[in-house]
Amino acid sequence: MTSQKYSVNGKVALITGAANGLGAAVARQMHAQGAKLVLIDIDEPKLDELATELGKDRVFTQVADVRDFTAMKAAADQGIELFGGIDIVVANAAIGSFGTLLQVDPEDFRTVVDVNLIGVFHTVRVALASVLERGGYLLLVSSLASYLPEAGMTSYTATKAAVEHLASCLRLELVHRGVGVGSMHMIGIDTPMMREGWDEHPALHAMIHSLPAPMRKLYPAEEVAAACVKGIEARKHRINSPSWVGLGRWLKPLLTTPLGEIPVRRLVAPLIIQLDKEVAELGRSLTPRYEKLRRH
Repeated sequence: MTSQKYSVNGKVALITGAANGLGAAVARQMHAQGAKLVLIDIDEPKLDELATELGKDRVFTQVADVRDFTAMKAAADQGIELFGGIDIVVANAAIGSFGTLLQVDPEDFRTVVDVNLIGVFHTVRVALASVLERGGYLLLVSSLASYLPEAGMTSYTATKAAVEHLASCLRLELVHRGVGVGSMHMIGIDTPMMREGWDEHPALHAMIHSLPAPMRKLYPAEEVAAACVKGIEARKHRINSPSWVGLGRWLKPLLTTPLGEIPVRRLVAPLIIQLDKEVAELGRSLTPRYEKLRRH
């Protein structure tokens, strides 16, 4: 069940992880439809590049780490001061680590939790008062991984499941306040993060390519962004891209039974062993892009 459709034209949208991948694609599409943007990322060069591309009259950018509540509040406050408020939040910033729970570096696991879960909380919290005033919409970016577990990416899967439940709880908390809350669920997107994971971990690539045909490919960020913006305008509870991803939610009770796990266990077991070897040889669980996020 959804609320009535409303246009993003003239709305103010705060987007995290905005410099690359899905975040940048959503920013481009919302800007093209007349939205004003508060774009937050840690990648300053890419953020500046995007702002130059879009033109700075309806775009405010701020370098901030979603793990830093003070920095996030300052960024949101500046956006509110500039544009008068925030209508839409797209809590998109996320990273992933590789390897089983036995192999993954504990600090890397914590880093993923801090970015993917605590970062989403910070993002929503700093903008929520303004969104409440304007009867806006909050989109928390989850994944197909919240429906179906992804062995070898435990930290990512666990945090995306948590994000889905965070969105569901928040929706119930705000149901009487006129604010819409949704979660976004998608399969692999053709982003720098995903490409780096494939390049460094052939076992991950092999796992994905052993799945049913629709699940093997990486989908263009622009395609997923279009579904995202359409879902925001419909104020959906869940946005699935491609639409068949939503089947994962209904198949989860079956596929997580002992019987349902049989084909997955047969497929994954040898590749998981190989993935752990690859992680051990690299000496890290994060890709180079995100190594700098570790707290030493």
